[in-house]
Amino acid sequence: MLRSVAVIVLDGVAPFEFGVMVEVFGIDRSQRGGGVPAFDFRLCTPEPGLVSTKAGFSITVDSGLKAAEDADLVVMAPAGDNAAETDPRVLDVLRRAHQRGAWVMSICTGAFRLAEAGLLDGRRATTHWMYSAEMAARYPAVQVDADVLYVRDGNIITSAGTAAGIDAALHLVRIECGAKIAAAIARDMVVPPHRDGGQAQYIDRAVPDGSCETLEPVLEWIGEHLAQEHSVKDLASRAAMSPRTFARRFRAETGTTPAAWINAQRVLYAQELLEDTDLSIDEVARASGFGQPELLRHHFHRDVGASPAAYRRTFRGVAARQPR
Repeated sequence: MLRSVAVIVLDGVAPFEFGVMVEVFGIDRSQRGGGVPAFDFRLCTPEPGLVSTKAGFSITVDSGLKAAEDADLVVMAPAGDNAAETDPRVLDVLRRAHQRGAWVMSICTGAFRLAEAGLLDGRRATTHWMYSAEMAARYPAVQVDADVLYVRDGNIITSAGTAAGIDAALHLVRIECGAKIAAAIARDMVVPPHRDGGQAQYIDRAVPDGSCETLEPVLEWIGEHLAQEHSVKDLASRAAMSPRTFARRFRAETGTTPAAWINAQRVLYAQELLEDTDLSIDEVARASGFGQPELLRHHFHRDVGASPAAYRRTFRGVAARQPR
């Protein structure tokens, strides 16, 4: 069970990226309802004291690297020059965390430190798309995937640029604590619990057609009516757009197609139903909008990597087992 999180920060740390970890794991939400646990959150650095950020201000970090030695999750925040040699003490902490079976995560270019430690050899990994070619050239043993928001390979998770750290962190929360708790944290942060598409959608992305309209009301309505069938024509009518304009705007705002987005939301809802209700697999399929259990199993296994029945056995009652 994920209880303790240690984030390693070095001089030149990117404030947003380590701030994401503070937001997900460092805020005590245990009294807000929803079963979200209070994580034991730690910031650490080789030499405690002032740590500079790339934004020009400094933060005070009171803990040395010893704080990461027993953490369930050790996160490497991005900092400084990717080509600079990392303090060997940091690399040793990362290696030991992996060896003892803890989760190890990198945010953005923090993946370069994991690669330097040898943890990514022979593994899929990602980093910010601007630096993916550099990473692949410097570490040819790493299978760099520049198109995804994050990669999980065993107990190692690497995330792409900046906000993709949110996606990676919420993914880990879903694995360890269940979909309901991940959704509760996402709601508190006012972010989607799961984003579709990869970071490729942000590379030289075309600007939408200049309208100030947003599809958020339509997306919220879909989320409240997942059990219904939704055609592009009907959704476009609800958004007061032509089907062609709606499809273009939908991809611009979500990074994917209406059908793919709806199926992903249905999988997320199915996860909650499997965790928190006694509904049969057939009933979950109907309630989540898939209709037939075969369709549920297909999409669920593709997105989650397990069958609905196996997922229920693993995560049923996770929220009830969280420490209060």
